[in-house]
Amino acid sequence: MRITVRGVVQGVGFRPTVHRLARSMDLHGYVQNNGSNVVIEVDGDAEEFVRRLKKTLPPLARLDEVVISPGISDAELKAMGFRIVPSQQGTRGVGIPNDTAVCDSCLKEMFDPSDRRYLYPFTNCTDCGARFTVIEDLPYDREKTSMRPFPLCPECQKEYGDPDDRRFHHQTVTCPVCGPRYYLLDRHGKRDDERPIAKFASRLHEGRIGVAKSWGGMHLCCTLDQLAHMREWYRRKEKPFAIMVRDLRALERYGRPSAHDIELLTSSHRPIVLVPKMENEITELVAPGLDTIGVFLPYTSMQHLLFHHLKEDALVMTSANVPGEPMVLRESDALTLGADMYLMHDRDIVNRCDDSVVRSFLDKTYYIRRSRGHIPSHIDLPLDGVAVGVGAQEGLAGALSFERRLYATQYIGDATSPGVLEFLEESLKYLRRLLGADRLDAIGMDMHPGHSTRRLAKRWAEESGIEPVEVQHHHAHAAALLVESKLEEMVAITIDGTGYGDDGVAWGGEVLLSNLKEYRRVGHLKEVPLLGGEKAVYDVRRIAFALAEMTGGGLDYFNENERELFRKMMPRSGLSTSFGRVLDGISCYLDICQYRSYDGEPAMKLEKWLNEARQLDLVPTVRHGNIIDTPAMFRHMMDVRGGKADRAGSMTYAMVRGLVDIASEKAEDEGIGHVGLSGGVSYNRAISAWAKELVEARGLKFVCHDLTPNGDGCISTGQCAVALSRL
Repeated sequence: MRITVRGVVQGVGFRPTVHRLARSMDLHGYVQNNGSNVVIEVDGDAEEFVRRLKKTLPPLARLDEVVISPGISDAELKAMGFRIVPSQQGTRGVGIPNDTAVCDSCLKEMFDPSDRRYLYPFTNCTDCGARFTVIEDLPYDREKTSMRPFPLCPECQKEYGDPDDRRFHHQTVTCPVCGPRYYLLDRHGKRDDERPIAKFASRLHEGRIGVAKSWGGMHLCCTLDQLAHMREWYRRKEKPFAIMVRDLRALERYGRPSAHDIELLTSSHRPIVLVPKMENEITELVAPGLDTIGVFLPYTSMQHLLFHHLKEDALVMTSANVPGEPMVLRESDALTLGADMYLMHDRDIVNRCDDSVVRSFLDKTYYIRRSRGHIPSHIDLPLDGVAVGVGAQEGLAGALSFERRLYATQYIGDATSPGVLEFLEESLKYLRRLLGADRLDAIGMDMHPGHSTRRLAKRWAEESGIEPVEVQHHHAHAAALLVESKLEEMVAITIDGTGYGDDGVAWGGEVLLSNLKEYRRVGHLKEVPLLGGEKAVYDVRRIAFALAEMTGGGLDYFNENERELFRKMMPRSGLSTSFGRVLDGISCYLDICQYRSYDGEPAMKLEKWLNEARQLDLVPTVRHGNIIDTPAMFRHMMDVRGGKADRAGSMTYAMVRGLVDIASEKAEDEGIGHVGLSGGVSYNRAISAWAKELVEARGLKFVCHDLTPNGDGCISTGQCAVALSRL
């Protein structure tokens, strides 16, 4: 019988597992990569074979579909014994695993002085290592990876051909004799091949700033005692850095992870996890004004080797890029960063892939960046057709739906430069090639006329002979939540910094009655003028001034001439219903943060105070019909006595309560049992917790993200779903 298997079955030791199982059952036949799937033919009981196979799957493998059909004759199979035969192009479709942290077996080899891979930084096996970042195309064979330039030495060839070896048919098998190598460059590009990782570690210890090439990109790194220098050199005064810690014991000095945090930290995905911060001088330098710190454990062999040579138990590790541009991949680009030294290697990076960034919310995972370790992957989509979503403008990821599955690209960045847009297009083209998505039935794009991602959508739509579909930003948020939760409709609370509304106003504090095809706006925060437009996003004193001015004024951040000018501007300024902008105003008024130096800074620094709030009834919810009067509530906060945390918490809680009341009433009227929460503001743990508590108190089910990002990384997913549903 012929067994066709679809899923994650390439690059994970699946064919060697099939080979060993067939031999143990004394079966004859073959196993073969066939494009994105694997074909097995055996001369015995195929169903029993599949039952046993499911029990012996390698760690990274996943079976999505198994089809048994008639094959060639038993006589032909008996003549060939059982073997792995050369791959065929076959059908298309993503069937490769994610990059996976180096496994314990490889680490044991790497630190065994008697092993031939002792201290070799590309040690990996069928259970671990780079996959997505090295694979050019399917089927997954060495010649279609960036390991092509490194032919196997006799010892590696022996391992590759031995059915009892854990590197049997492992396509990226390598060793110090035949594999890639690290080398060290100084700031002028002079190369040093002798003990490069040890020297890099030594110079980090001496206080140098370095760039280290990894699997999917490069990191800027330094020791923690160089943080002040790093901030000055990198011109990053306030934005938090991520740190890589030696192990969980070292983490105790910097953070207080929950059980779920530890589960995420130690998973094979190895994301950066935002954990509650230990308050000390070092952690405050790492994440100024925040109550969380981004940490991750080593995931590459090189990173483990760094700690082998270092005395320190943690390093700053942040994506190496020119501000506004994607992470650098080439040596020549890295040298323009002006670091003291560069730890490079000679294996090409096929797919750029930033570290994933997550945080826990109860037992859920909130993805801030869904990237390395989680790409490629898919969620089911209840719609036929092939569609692309190009995202919004910031926090970009693209998405592609194919055969009722929805695949997101890795994290792309902010579309502020041609380089980011090129990266978006390249990533979507790569997915289309792997899937065989030659035609497009629909393309979704944001409604905002100024978003540069629309240019890609329009060009691809013209090439495909179709019309691009404009998808309102917050409807895309709601649609993404509907897709991942497998619901047909919900009332969604969508709260973020900004999204272009269908009335031309900058939305961001919305209640939408939504299905995948359409939505109805049933409530929102009151419109507030943005004085100077984009300037108010950065100088958040303007937001606080406008909120106060709408109910009598009283804030003196500006001189009299400026105040008079702003009063004249208010009737003519663009309007916003953004929850995030009101949080900025609260943060400013309570003297937590008055200027934004990075995206979300005032609201992020406010979260610490929300978590400390104990009295939440100082500010009432002021509601006129289905509009929450935030200026009137802001005035209450100004007038009431109380500590900073309680005033911040009461104001924010009152806003959440107002939106939940509107959403719950609409859900009850429509007979809908679910109220969802999406948007960048929902990353705030206190706001999510309050929303959940208030929704469930009404007897409704609370729905939040767990598979797609809460923020704008989910927009392309929603765009795909909406565009297909409108076909």
